[in-house]
Amino acid sequence: MEYFKKILRFAKPYSRYGYLNIFFNILYALFSALSFAALIPMLDVLFKPENKVLKEPTYTGIRHLKDYLQDYINFRVTAYSGDDDMKGLVLVIGLVLFLFLFKNLFNYLAMYFITFLRNGVLKDIRNKLYHKIVDLPISYYSEKRKGDVIARITSDVLEIQHSFLSVLELIVREPLTILFTLIIMFGISTKLTLFVFIFIPIAGWIISLIGKSLKRQSDNVQKEQGQFLSIVEETLGGLRVIKAFNSESRFYKTFSNSTQRFFDFSNKLLNRQNLAAPTGEFLGILVIGVLLWFGGKMVLVDKTLDASSFIAYMGLAYNILTPAKSISKASYGVKKGNAAAERVLEILETENPIGEIEHPIDKNTFEQGISLNQVSFKYEDEYVLRNFNLEVPKGHSVALVGQSGSGKSTIANLVTRFYDVNEGQMTIDGVDIKTMTKKSLRNLMGLVTQDSILFNDSVKNNIGLGKENATDDEIIEAAKIANAHDFISELPDGYNTNIGDSGNKLSGGQKQRLSIARAVLKNPPIMILDEATSALDTESERLVQDALEKMMLNRTSIVIAHRLSTIQKANTIVVLQKGEIVEQGSHDELLVKNGAYKKLVEMQSLG
Repeated sequence: MEYFKKILRFAKPYSRYGYLNIFFNILYALFSALSFAALIPMLDVLFKPENKVLKEPTYTGIRHLKDYLQDYINFRVTAYSGDDDMKGLVLVIGLVLFLFLFKNLFNYLAMYFITFLRNGVLKDIRNKLYHKIVDLPISYYSEKRKGDVIARITSDVLEIQHSFLSVLELIVREPLTILFTLIIMFGISTKLTLFVFIFIPIAGWIISLIGKSLKRQSDNVQKEQGQFLSIVEETLGGLRVIKAFNSESRFYKTFSNSTQRFFDFSNKLLNRQNLAAPTGEFLGILVIGVLLWFGGKMVLVDKTLDASSFIAYMGLAYNILTPAKSISKASYGVKKGNAAAERVLEILETENPIGEIEHPIDKNTFEQGISLNQVSFKYEDEYVLRNFNLEVPKGHSVALVGQSGSGKSTIANLVTRFYDVNEGQMTIDGVDIKTMTKKSLRNLMGLVTQDSILFNDSVKNNIGLGKENATDDEIIEAAKIANAHDFISELPDGYNTNIGDSGNKLSGGQKQRLSIARAVLKNPPIMILDEATSALDTESERLVQDALEKMMLNRTSIVIAHRLSTIQKANTIVVLQKGEIVEQGSHDELLVKNGAYKKLVEMQSLG
């Protein structure tokens, strides 16, 4: 129930719908009980015409309320019908129909209002979950499978709606239906109702035994669903490689193994769930059978109960079975929902390690430069950077070079605060970046990565991501600086052309120039280029490099370079090895030193 309470917090904005649901459920439960009680006078009219009440009865207290109501209705029917018994029968039938009509009307209204609450909670959980997914650091997703996260925001949230939120419909309606029905049953026969109470706990205990393992089995089903969604996501992302290496059968085997486990877990879960309905129905009929025997004895042998009251009593007893079954089904729902809610809340309650201080600085200007002071950082156990120091003055271009794994991209991740340093300090204009708002920090920076991350949208919207509400002229100007305007103009719909999933309708060079245009449009004072040309052919590289040089003009730049030919004009070139600086200086100064940088240049020249 702990998870159920946490999910209920999302229902607060929709409480008015909850109150309306409760109000109409109370009326439904009341009319549900009265509709069966109203059968007694109808049966009396049909089978006991000799028991007509000719004089209006007198109310003598709560102990005789049942007899008073029965006699009063009988009196009214007798007064209305006179000597025509059919008129009395029509009146009583009309009363029963009236009660059943309003019972169903109130049931519809109760369900109508709870729909807004259920769907509102579903919407808010999804929104909150998406907001959290975007807010959590990149490091979180190095441990989580994307498919599992997708499963949580889709099927797990739906499971919460089907299980937890369907319980909201039952919380008031079914218990009240049982309560009002029991009150009338007590009114008809206390002895018979007490006899029923002996069997209800036994039936409840048997049903609870079935539901005990549902949460664990449901958890297995949802985890496995996340697993095969991850396989689908990875397959779609790497389809080119899968086909090139003829690995279709291998991936199919992995996927079919996952769906087989899902099949087995689902069968266990559903079979256990399906056992609940027939078990509950049999136990209910068992209670009805015992009632028929015990109540029949009271009518036929003891003469302590009249036949019409007994028939109505049996209707009331059956009226308890449906809500009792719904409550037992809901208890299974809560167990299933617990597993889904646990998985959803795990993300919602995950603390973001890259947080903000209580009153962060909203820094909107860049005046002096960037400093890394004694910075040490590790992704897991081994340090990637150790006691690292670097100065990037305003207006300077600093290039980071070195072999793979030397820590170049790590510096880009730390400056943008995708990760936080373990030790040391990073400052902009002497202000620790941890004391700034993440939004203002990233507003100062533009990022162009090796992999051009584009979205399944138009060219215009992909470039416009760099600046909200950018005009068409601004977008075209940014594209011109990025050497992208010419090829965009040749596309079927120009700037309104959809570029496909991840921009796959474009070449590598075209995608990269769109990424540069996006960064140009943002017009930040600091540019971070993470191996922006390493994946391109020579012609594309020339166009992209020209675009980068235009973009870097009068800007502070941190350039992570794989191809050394692209960074010869940098003010400072920093050579890294295993997270430490081994050399730094201009291109000409480093060549004169005849050290690590010159070796890297020679190796690339030979290549």
